[in-house]
Amino acid sequence: MEIPEIPNLIHYAIPFFAITLLIEVIVDAREKSNSYETKDAITSIAMGLGNVFLGLFSKILVFAAFIFIYNNFRLFTIPFTWWAWVLILFAEDFSYYWMHRISHTNRFFWASHIIHHSSQRYNLSTALRQSWTGGFMTFVFWLWLPLLGFHPVMILAQMSISLIYQYWIHTERIKKMPHWFEAIFNTPSHHRVHHATNPQYLDRNHAGIFIIWDRLFKTHEPEAEKPIYGLVKNISTFNPLYVAFHEWINLFKDVVHSKTSLKNRFNYLIKPPGWRHDGKGIVSNDLRKEWEKNKQK
Repeated sequence: MEIPEIPNLIHYAIPFFAITLLIEVIVDAREKSNSYETKDAITSIAMGLGNVFLGLFSKILVFAAFIFIYNNFRLFTIPFTWWAWVLILFAEDFSYYWMHRISHTNRFFWASHIIHHSSQRYNLSTALRQSWTGGFMTFVFWLWLPLLGFHPVMILAQMSISLIYQYWIHTERIKKMPHWFEAIFNTPSHHRVHHATNPQYLDRNHAGIFIIWDRLFKTHEPEAEKPIYGLVKNISTFNPLYVAFHEWINLFKDVVHSKTSLKNRFNYLIKPPGWRHDGKGIVSNDLRKEWEKNKQK
């Protein structure tokens, strides 16, 4: 089977990211809408550059894992045809949904994903605030694709397409897309909800390209009240190193230094963010239930 050469799409998209980001900054300054803060934007850009650099190494690991499974264990051989690209579009997005959802409900994966939610602003620079560690471990959610028979080149290409798609939804400039589009695709409105800390918005709208997964698995929440962005407990620094590793440090401390059983130490890795072995922690579901209780009063 002849394998087409697939370029690194993320690298090709960087000039587009830079131009559109500059345009939004200019518009924001003229309209004085205050969606940008200089230190915050610089931190987001720094996180994005770090992600691209470390991605040079993580992609080697990911590609090697995909190739190993594809060459030794694949169930079928899916050709490079139009219908295969349609299938990989949905299959990859399905994988992304579950990776993203679990990254909010499992602290081990949250330790890398928290970076993307650490900004209290919501603009195109926020899209660039990416993890420095996630690429080395989240690929496990895509391992079933080479096992099924998709070539690693197809998988990595579609993963890049998904990330490029998600860039434009990080903006407050677009309020709503047409109703049919909002029903099928992830949009700025859907993703603003995902980045919000309002109790009813927590752990909702995990979509990559298609919002249909959230609708299907009951994690969809429409945008109603104005989103409040950031973390439930925000960090008070713009230091990229702290942003990148602070939750890993906190997780390590909880696992190693907590005076509790070995089982509870392990639970810090797999339980949702906010969980505490002494029962004093508060997780997203607790906050949402409290909101629903108050709403009914």
